[in-house]
Amino acid sequence: MRCPKCEHEQKNSVECEACGLIFAKYRQVQERKKEEIAQQAEKAGKTGTGMKILQVIALVVVVAGTTYYFTGVRQPETTRQIAAESPPLNTVEPQPVQRQVPKMVAQAETRPQPVINNQNVVERAKNSTVSIETPWGTGSGFFVNKNYIVTNRHVVKFDEKKLEDFKNQIETNRQLIELEQQKIAEMKQTLRQLPKGPSRSQLVIIIAKREEQLNRVLPQFQEEERRLELLDRRVQPSDIKIILADGSEHVANYLLVSETSDLALLSLFSGDWTYIERPPGTAGLHQGDKVYTIGSPVGLRFTVTAGIFSGYRQQESDGQIYLQTDAAINPGNSGGPLIDEHGYARGVNTMILRDTQGIGFAIPIEKVFEEFGSTLY
Repeated sequence: MRCPKCEHEQKNSVECEACGLIFAKYRQVQERKKEEIAQQAEKAGKTGTGMKILQVIALVVVVAGTTYYFTGVRQPETTRQIAAESPPLNTVEPQPVQRQVPKMVAQAETRPQPVINNQNVVERAKNSTVSIETPWGTGSGFFVNKNYIVTNRHVVKFDEKKLEDFKNQIETNRQLIELEQQKIAEMKQTLRQLPKGPSRSQLVIIIAKREEQLNRVLPQFQEEERRLELLDRRVQPSDIKIILADGSEHVANYLLVSETSDLALLSLFSGDWTYIERPPGTAGLHQGDKVYTIGSPVGLRFTVTAGIFSGYRQQESDGQIYLQTDAAINPGNSGGPLIDEHGYARGVNTMILRDTQGIGFAIPIEKVFEEFGSTLY
């Protein structure tokens, strides 16, 4: 056996015959030194890295959550939802429709005459309906004459409060990413000072894992920054894509937004399009009349749902009148038409009552021509 201190060769494995070194005590001292080095390395790794692992995981969740909230799978919450006691959290905030003792609007006794055409009225209305895509989501609309499309204001104009929340979230994510980059740099500096061993190997793995997580987050964050740039400037007609029933895609030529109603008008001058007509005269709907909605809920373009007209409802805050229906209205239906069984446009689908089924509302078609009459006539 060779003495680790003086390298004396001997058979005695307990004590060195030359220098008197006790081998067992020597090994204990060396083991204790290794443990101290390992503890120091582990402490540096944990305080500087371990606690931050939770931070980067939280960062991934935050950025992914932001992406889903504002883009989802490109399926926006553009059908407004209204709650009885509180405003919606993920839609443009509307005034709640009063459900207690609703006022009824006088209805004309005349009923629309059947359209003299054997073509399926729903199919014809569907061909006059469009899907609308903006930088923040999708909605619906329909032609009200040969060149003009009506839709909801909240489809083409991003909610200011949601925009401010989005800005704050982006800034928080930017700070978290910068802090994570700084922390990884500190960990790499610590790594250079560690001797070879399990602590160094462990730190190498931790750094690689955190860099991998950060690299997954960065592309999402950059995409959200790009989207914020689009949202933070005034929307232009060229930002709005119009998709027709035949699948062709166009950009709007003109955009007009109502200041008093959830309505907007788009123009498309590149063709002579079919449109959905208004009912003749002063014909009104009667409770129980069959109606249809057409739109693109959750990305399912030109979906048709059927129901009945439930009644006229008047909003007490400003006196605006809505058409209530139990025909399904879902996110993406906003701006689409509510038609009667003769194919006439009766309203513009605009919102649903949150946490309920079969309670949807449309703005009467007469309001469209009242708001944009100087342009449409």
